[in-house]
Amino acid sequence: MSSVVAERHLIPPFFVLFIFNSMQVGVGILGFTRNIAEDAGYDAWISVLLSGLSIAAAIGLIFSVLNKGKGDILSIHQDLFGKWFGGLLSCFFILYFLSLALVVTRTYIEVIQVWVFPTMPTWAMAFGLLLLCFYVVTKGFRLVVGLCFIGTIISLLTLISLLPALEFANYRNVLPVLDHSMIDLLSGTKAMILSFLGIKLVFFYYPFIKNPEQAMKWAQVGNIITTFTYLFIAFITFVFFSQEQLEITIWATISLWQIFEFPFLERFEYTGISLWLLVVIPNICLALWAASRGIRLLFFFNQRRILFLLLIIVLLGAILFQTRQQIDNLNLYVAEAGFYFVYVYIPFLWVAQRIIMKVRRRV
Repeated sequence: MSSVVAERHLIPPFFVLFIFNSMQVGVGILGFTRNIAEDAGYDAWISVLLSGLSIAAAIGLIFSVLNKGKGDILSIHQDLFGKWFGGLLSCFFILYFLSLALVVTRTYIEVIQVWVFPTMPTWAMAFGLLLLCFYVVTKGFRLVVGLCFIGTIISLLTLISLLPALEFANYRNVLPVLDHSMIDLLSGTKAMILSFLGIKLVFFYYPFIKNPEQAMKWAQVGNIITTFTYLFIAFITFVFFSQEQLEITIWATISLWQIFEFPFLERFEYTGISLWLLVVIPNICLALWAASRGIRLLFFFNQRRILFLLLIIVLLGAILFQTRQQIDNLNLYVAEAGFYFVYVYIPFLWVAQRIIMKVRRRV
């Protein structure tokens, strides 16, 4: 199994910042505030900070494993656990990334159906969206990274559109501070962390980074920007909505866009949702790229054909999940799996790598 990448396909370490930010800021940012406030109330902004710190620690562990392994997760699994068991563990990663592509695709389609085109069938939107993803992924990893750059810029510029909500802010909503127990704050932290879990994709694109030992600092910068973005949106949402209002508002960020008006544009939320396509596309493309590349390296199949098959699976999955409850459950199950991948499996892998390498040196 070779993960050696030609020089022309490599990216500078600086671009890791945009990849990390792009995979952490996706469709979930349109409604995450309601989820984190369920347990932690309006102290949930503290949960945002705690989640950012925990993800920073996870990034350190991930790059430590990758720098010692000198390859992607597939070669590391094979080196540590053997061809068969290591391959099985890699299959779980591939399955998770395929599920991640399905979650982002179906959730974004739901947003479009609720806010923009309520009568448009799911299959038509999924087909168009996945056809675009097929074109992007087949053009190579560097094009996907370029879209991550564009998506990051758009997500940061979109924050400006939330500023008009401060005109109607009630800053007493966030007082008193620390009105909830540590258990409540940790519950909010877990709900917040579920928005950050795209960081695991670095396990697959690590060989595509030029001088990858220098990439961790840019990954941490990307995580800091992401944490600030979520903190900014959470603060504006909390001072605008009362807790009772937020409980019945599924997509609070989109509701805030309704305040933003131009003389020539009355419904800015339509524009915001449309622009968010450029933020969502890199999420789906990176997940599909990682899954198809993983299958190619494991089973020596043609990546284009595998990608086509994966797109059909995502298309059928998007059609299968129709109701709000079904989509919520899909998000919950994939998020739970991602949580255990980051906070259980990655520390286990870090410890196992050191123990096995230490034993081999002694032998």
